[in-house]
Amino acid sequence: MVFTVDIPELQCNLANWFRREGRSLPWRDTVSPYLVAVSEIMLQQTRVPAVIPYFLRWAEKFPSVQDLAEASEEEVLALWQGLGYYSRARNLHRFAREVCRRFGGQVPSGEGDLLALPGVGDYTAAAVRAFAFDLPAPVIDGNIARVLARLFDCHLPVDSAAGKKFLSDAAMKLQEGEISSRLWNSALMDLGATVCIPGEPACGRCPVREFCKAKHPSTLPKKKAKAEITRISEARGLCFLNGKIWLEKSAGPRWKGLWILPEIEEPPGCEPVVCLEYPITRYKVTMRVFDSLPAPSSEAHDAEAFQNLPMPSPHRRAIALWMSSATKK
Repeated sequence: MVFTVDIPELQCNLANWFRREGRSLPWRDTVSPYLVAVSEIMLQQTRVPAVIPYFLRWAEKFPSVQDLAEASEEEVLALWQGLGYYSRARNLHRFAREVCRRFGGQVPSGEGDLLALPGVGDYTAAAVRAFAFDLPAPVIDGNIARVLARLFDCHLPVDSAAGKKFLSDAAMKLQEGEISSRLWNSALMDLGATVCIPGEPACGRCPVREFCKAKHPSTLPKKKAKAEITRISEARGLCFLNGKIWLEKSAGPRWKGLWILPEIEEPPGCEPVVCLEYPITRYKVTMRVFDSLPAPSSEAHDAEAFQNLPMPSPHRRAIALWMSSATKK
């Protein structure tokens, strides 16, 4: 596809808008490649408002890649708890150790070097190159994909190979010239987050509407058909004795290293003390929690201090619900 657009004028309009309207986000106050990588890995599958407090606590606890590399996995998981997708925390920990081992504690700027680090894919590598090193890179998150698809009226599914190539080519084309990659990608991202939003965009407020080719922007971007959600059920045991709760450390692959309620055979004819649902990837899980004896692999923990343990949110929530209902009885 030919990108017929006045690039310098489009860049000027969007950059001026961003200087007036851009969001204030804590990771934009740093050009530390390490902290940029932290923010990008935290933002994977997690919304900005949820990430902000975690990022601030992380930057205070582990201000440098060396600090993170020297931390224990338990410290890392404890600080991450509640953010979900715990493999990201382990990858970030491994990322720090590899940066220290292979690059002397300096996060590299080369695409190949970045992609070889744990937890870094095409998007994260591009984001670090753009936001930390100000290098031209196709930073394409959901917001930018939506803006580009509408700007060029692209009807290819943006999650298909052809759609991804189109977006990458468009992203690089629009960075031609003297524009700062850091500024440009931040501006595109904020345009998608605040103006060119999902559904009906606020076209009347768009600083680049004169360049937009979309005839029906609310129908874009296109995506491939979603996989069906599969419902599954699991039974967990909750043992409470002498002020202690018995938990086991997950051997993985899900929630590896975190404290969880042991999985049990559902006792026939018994009602669960807690029942809740939670999503994970393409599954919706119903967790049914029953009174039980201590599992052989479990360990006792002070019930009053369970909030301080690295634990997945569904298990923490189940215990909190049980304790709340027990208090009311």
